Amino acid sequence: MKLSKLIDGIDYILQSGNTDVEISDVIYDSRKVVKGCAFVCLKGFVTDGHKYARDAAERGASCLVVCDDIEIPEGVTVIKVEDTRVALSKMSAEYFENPAKELKTIAITGTKGKTTTVAMIRSILEASGIKTGTIGTLGILFGDKIFKTANTTPESYEIQQAMRRMINAGCKAVVMEVSSIGLKQHRTDNILFDFGVFTNFSHDHIGDSEHKDMEEYLSCKAMLFKQCRTGIVNIDDENTERLLKDSTCEVKTYGFSEKADLVGSDDSLIARPGYIGVHFETKGYKNLSVDVAIPGRFSVYNALAAISVCSELSVEDEFILKGLDTVSVKGRVEVYPTPHNYTLLIDYAHNAMSMENVLTTLREYNPTRLVTLFGAGGNRPKARRYEMGEVSGRLSDLTVITEDNSRFEDVNDIIADIKTGIDKTEGKYVIVPNRVDAIRYVIENAQEGDIIVLAGKGHEDYQEIRGVKYHLDEREVIASILAEK
Repeated sequence: MKLSKLIDGIDYILQSGNTDVEISDVIYDSRKVVKGCAFVCLKGFVTDGHKYARDAAERGASCLVVCDDIEIPEGVTVIKVEDTRVALSKMSAEYFENPAKELKTIAITGTKGKTTTVAMIRSILEASGIKTGTIGTLGILFGDKIFKTANTTPESYEIQQAMRRMINAGCKAVVMEVSSIGLKQHRTDNILFDFGVFTNFSHDHIGDSEHKDMEEYLSCKAMLFKQCRTGIVNIDDENTERLLKDSTCEVKTYGFSEKADLVGSDDSLIARPGYIGVHFETKGYKNLSVDVAIPGRFSVYNALAAISVCSELSVEDEFILKGLDTVSVKGRVEVYPTPHNYTLLIDYAHNAMSMENVLTTLREYNPTRLVTLFGAGGNRPKARRYEMGEVSGRLSDLTVITEDNSRFEDVNDIIADIKTGIDKTEGKYVIVPNRVDAIRYVIENAQEGDIIVLAGKGHEDYQEIRGVKYHLDEREVIASILAEK
């Protein structure tokens, strides 16, 4: 593609060369430079792509896109723009021929619930026969393909590339998690989303590499509602009005409030071996009696958001109900089916707050015993271990302390720190240092009516020890143990 076409619509200064050059690809990582590409110099928190501009030119880049002055190499076109992230987004959309225009596009933002809401919408759309791709915490997913990503919301190039691949694979819709950082860094620019969803807002992501304060955090999330046609928002969140202050979209609301366009009510818990979830009713523009295969009241909010989106897409009620009744989120209170009368869950909870949320929710289901298996990451703050031990000791009937990603620490030292926390409680515990052995222990000692949580790994399929990542997928481990019986 000609550079002139790639940068059409971008304000720029041509510092050297000409825009009639052919561009083979758009690259922002100097390690991936190929002959004839345009290299876009991004400024990150850790490094600055301008440092690698000359190296990129020497390795064959035909064009450099910069926002700072650099020493211009000979024979290379240099384009100067105000913000290279904005330029990357525009160039990536153009390079992949604006795939968002060929898909139904749904973006989810909020502090919590993004991953679950994405999974719910995909489950409903797939049940109705609409092939759907997703982008988020779990990576880029479509069909049976999973591509891991470095961020919840990848760089704009990866998003545009993923959408083009989804179209080539037959997808008609894409649902993506859009983080505040992703919005701040223009990763979703040049997409006019059909729907933007707001789940909730709470304290998070404040720090040097993220947001300076809560006001900026909220204002970044609010950006989504200037780049979508319809905003679907949680009316019960106290920040919703501020979020929408400068929005340009049509707005639909959901929540338990009678003022919502879609109202949830009469929520109750559902628990049987191999299924743990919540039931609720809806009224407003949809009157449904819904079962969701994910536990907790927060699941009602996520499901209301999913119902709202899919209703706007004219999905029939039977597929909405089927999608929610069968939804599963990899590594998020994910039920692993067993032939026995207990419930086995895999969850990503890896700090005290997330563990407390999960265990408090599960306690409401009045299990015979709540059994929690977990470890803690090495080379991370020790306070996290003490806190997790204390939470599990307080909320679990039995804790099985084991390993996680011990990294460069001795697993026994990590376990000792967890034990320090659990000893502050009266909680019962056992120590089984090897994680596979620990999983075998909880399965072999399960009692009827137990809820067993394997916490900490979630969607991860590896274990990191002494700088080496070893394959470890808890689903495969469970299957192997059950097959021994």
